[in-house]
Amino acid sequence: MPLAKLDVVVLDCPDPHTLARFYADVLGGTVEDQGEWVDLKLPDGQTLSFQAAPGYVPPKWPSPDHSQQLHLDLNVADLDAAEKEVLALGAKPLDVEDRSRTFRVYADPAGHPFCLCAG
Repeated sequence: MPLAKLDVVVLDCPDPHTLARFYADVLGGTVEDQGEWVDLKLPDGQTLSFQAAPGYVPPKWPSPDHSQQLHLDLNVADLDAAEKEVLALGAKPLDVEDRSRTFRVYADPAGHPFCLCAG
């Protein structure tokens, strides 16, 4: 029997509302202000949360000196179409040169790495 159940993943960022809206545009769902942080309630019932972090410094990818700490893998049906959309929403490409791979790496508007993965 497990000791605990994962409740939510929380991302530190400079502006929780802006980052929640970015991920709502990418993943769908409803943005809910919880006071000290913002929840994104996803259509499948999961929650992704965002909290303000004064002095936030984004991770650098890849860099052993500025570890990414975590990243999100997002499954998509069409890598090219999804790439076009996340870039229009404000994502920055980090590693998209090798088009033969089944994934591409980006940074969200707060600098967190995430991958679009062929699903």
